[in-house]
Amino acid sequence: MPIAPNSYSRTRKRLLATGASLALVGAIGFAAVATGTAPVLADAVRVEAPQVPGFADVVERVLPAVVSVKVKAKIEPAADDGSDDADGFNNLPDNPQMRQFFKQFRGFGDQNGEGGNRRFNRRDHNNDQPRPVAQGSGFFISDDGYLVTNNHVVEEGSAFTVVMNDGKELDAKLIGTDPRTDLAVLKVDGVGKFTYVDFADDSKVRVGDWVVAVGNPFGLGGTVTAGIVSARGRDIGAGPYDDFIQIDASVNRGNSGGPTFNLNGQVVGINTAIFSPSGGSVGIAFDIPASTAKHVVEDLMKSGSVQRGWLGVEIQPVTTDIAESLGLKSQNGALVSSAQDGGPGKKAGITAGDVITQVEGKDVASPKELARLIGAYSPGKSVDVTVWRDGKSQTVKVDLGTLPSTDKQASADSQQPAAPAKPAALADLGLTVTKSENGKGLVVTDVDPDSDAADRGIQPGDVITSVNSTEVNGTEDVAKAMADAVKSGRKAVLMQITRDDSNRFVALPVAKG
Repeated sequence: MPIAPNSYSRTRKRLLATGASLALVGAIGFAAVATGTAPVLADAVRVEAPQVPGFADVVERVLPAVVSVKVKAKIEPAADDGSDDADGFNNLPDNPQMRQFFKQFRGFGDQNGEGGNRRFNRRDHNNDQPRPVAQGSGFFISDDGYLVTNNHVVEEGSAFTVVMNDGKELDAKLIGTDPRTDLAVLKVDGVGKFTYVDFADDSKVRVGDWVVAVGNPFGLGGTVTAGIVSARGRDIGAGPYDDFIQIDASVNRGNSGGPTFNLNGQVVGINTAIFSPSGGSVGIAFDIPASTAKHVVEDLMKSGSVQRGWLGVEIQPVTTDIAESLGLKSQNGALVSSAQDGGPGKKAGITAGDVITQVEGKDVASPKELARLIGAYSPGKSVDVTVWRDGKSQTVKVDLGTLPSTDKQASADSQQPAAPAKPAALADLGLTVTKSENGKGLVVTDVDPDSDAADRGIQPGDVITSVNSTEVNGTEDVAKAMADAVKSGRKAVLMQITRDDSNRFVALPVAKG
């Protein structure tokens, strides 16, 4: 059938277009096979955003000042009695948290070296040559070789080696230690000048500030971790001068004695303890503040030891009930539970029942604060101590003594015991008492479990020696003190309790008739 001219023309155009399209596809496919090149794609995603400043500049400057500290000692054999106390932890207080702190942080690592600070079994070696016992961190604080670390790193050592950031090993000698703050100073001699760092003014450190910790975790020298200051003024029960900075930078075994820096490259704290159920970092580490370390280190460099002022009193916190019983408006201060015979405080007239509220015009917020204030003064310093006594403030001048190296127990009372007396009831207080054998005070023989006395921890065997600063030798003395308190508008009486040769005060509410 013949094709109309117009139809033929349209059909021919469609055929030509189809052929051209197939030719183009074929050419493209051929080129891809021939060259192996994929089609051009769009650019990868990139966000132009402000960049967060890093820590590289700080680390580059401070890293040469931070070292590893290797400690060796002559190893003694295990105890002959079979009690395996090679690590000396049987002598620590029965405080699980404290044992956990120091066992984890002192570096009881893997025997094969994959752990942290290596510690060797004392029974596996003879004691002819010093053996490695610990490894921690430290940092130079002067260009002539003085460096700081922890006391618990070096305390068992007889030989010390400092490993520089470049791997060079140098011998060091121990200059001095201060167990109360867990600080120690070593010295490297005759090697030239060292890169060193300085202490910061930690009073300007705020919670939330960035910090960088540098040290030797698990034996890995020159390790840097970063975090923030998590808290200030932490008390972990390590000693009377607890005032730790808490940080969340990753700190592990082997970081002991290592510095924590601010972004200016100054030391704000010294790593000394971690809290960890697993033994690894969980983001809770504690630093000795720079302000504490600076003064201690200066004393150690000068004389090899730290001499602290001593007041010679036993103290306890002021509770709400105690404050009420004494007519105090707040719970600030430190309540004197006893003044030691021959101590500076007793010589100056400070007695049990006084509340120390100021030292040299500085407010005393708590017993810890009092310990830090007194410890900061040199022995022999004369200081004004303000006490609350008999409902008013008084100031006494005390010539401070020297804090003893070890705590001393008070001497036992050697007076001739008296015949035992029959128990008598203090019904209003829920107590049954009898006269003590030496004639001083009343011995608690029974405590009503539903009484305020039981709630406040009084128990049989306690000795009540005074009520509201008045000595008591019979139930009539207690009754009179209670009546006097009611007349004065007081809601409680303050009892001085002796237990196991130590004193404390307990406030008990009085019933108003």
